[in-house]
Amino acid sequence: MPTAHVVLYQPEIPGNTGNIGRTCVAADAKLWIVRPAAFQFDDARVRRAGLDYWQHLDLGDADNWEHLVEQLAPRRFFFLSRFAKRTVWDADFQPDDVLVFGCETSGLPDTILDPDDPQALSLPTSRHVRSLNLATTVGIVVYEHQRQIRLGQS
Repeated sequence: MPTAHVVLYQPEIPGNTGNIGRTCVAADAKLWIVRPAAFQFDDARVRRAGLDYWQHLDLGDADNWEHLVEQLAPRRFFFLSRFAKRTVWDADFQPDDVLVFGCETSGLPDTILDPDDPQALSLPTSRHVRSLNLATTVGIVVYEHQRQIRLGQS
């Protein structure tokens, strides 16, 4: 069983997806892609960023948001956005959570994200930074998730 489910909603940059895949392998998390993606998964840029770890990636996909929810319900969903009112430091993560990240240029659509939802989370940044790179954000959130679930197991 994966420690977490990392969802990329319509990703646009192959290198980010490759790096995120590598992070998922390292953390024993499953990577899910909600289509359409702006590239093919056999794209050399995805494979190059994922290095030789890509073969170990537990990868799932969904044709659309509803298809993803059908596959992952009834798990707990967390929605990452710079517009969320709560931060990842406020979350109480548990094994098998679903961590949902939007595409690089526009984030998650309003039909999925409600910034006031307690399951919507942000990473705090200074006023000088609009947002962090998606792969960086996923790495921070996945490892905060890992830290919390390991503390809960001790």
